[in-house]
Amino acid sequence: MGNKREPFLPDTIYHVYNHGNSSDNIFRCDENFCYFLTKYYQYITPIADTFAYCLMPNHFHFALRIKEEEYLRGIYKKKLKDLNTTEPQGFENLEVHVSRTFGNFLNAYAKAFNKMYDRRGSLFLANIRRKKVEDESYFTKLIHYIHYNPVHHGFVRKLEDWKFSSYHSLVSTKATQMKRDYVLEWFGGLEEFKKFHLWKPKVDFEKEF
Repeated sequence: MGNKREPFLPDTIYHVYNHGNSSDNIFRCDENFCYFLTKYYQYITPIADTFAYCLMPNHFHFALRIKEEEYLRGIYKKKLKDLNTTEPQGFENLEVHVSRTFGNFLNAYAKAFNKMYDRRGSLFLANIRRKKVEDESYFTKLIHYIHYNPVHHGFVRKLEDWKFSSYHSLVSTKATQMKRDYVLEWFGGLEEFKKFHLWKPKVDFEKEF
């Protein structure tokens, strides 16, 4: 199980996920899914490389890598300069800025969602969940796990039938903000990527992730 208190370290891969508060749905229509991704690309793409994602009605999953320390410091130094304050010092303060960026992303989406549905209160569980990915085998299975979620939860019979996952971007030739070349090379090419995604887990699907 991921630790919500685990720091976001530079140049590190994480499984990042969260649920709706009290199991509330966080997406009610296609517009919500699309707007969430728009906000994700606005807030998170500048600080992280994205390998996979899946958006479900009441939760989401991302496999991503926080960018290198020097790159992050350049981003936050510019932002702090614009705000006329000081540069972050040390991993601890840098992690605060990264965590705050994730918080700002979710808050921006929640604010728009609540306004759209005349809703009040927290939309997400407090603090975005994350689990550090340190094993190559785990990373491989994590990509599959994320794309397989809609099948596991009974929304579709085939993972490619779910519209709101990165599977389609990864097998497409259209422009994408995903790290498609990296992911396909990791699996040994497009056909091997597709072949691996035919795998149906025979173990406790949720326990390992």
